[in-house]
Amino acid sequence: MFAVFSSGGKQHRVTEGEIVKIEMLKAEPGEEVVFDQVLMVADGDDVAVGTPYVSGGKVTAEVLRHDRHKKISVLKFKRRKDFLRRQGHRQYFTELKITAISA
Repeated sequence: MFAVFSSGGKQHRVTEGEIVKIEMLKAEPGEEVVFDQVLMVADGDDVAVGTPYVSGGKVTAEVLRHDRHKKISVLKFKRRKDFLRRQGHRQYFTELKITAISA
């Protein structure tokens, strides 16, 4: 069984027991979070697709931790123009463990 839900402007495909990193949420580690913007739920050949969301669909998850991703480096460069800009960025994320999927 898997589900596709929307959070933080992105869509995530998850199964029960999976650990997933999503955009930062305002929830403490150990708390339970419920996502109700479920776009699709599939259990074998039974597929429920929402328009836009599945009615009664929920994905329940437990917050494991908050952290930051690895640094990405942004480099802007124009040859022969004496132009070089370097910048780094680390995005915040919340790590979740998916505990239940219901349609």
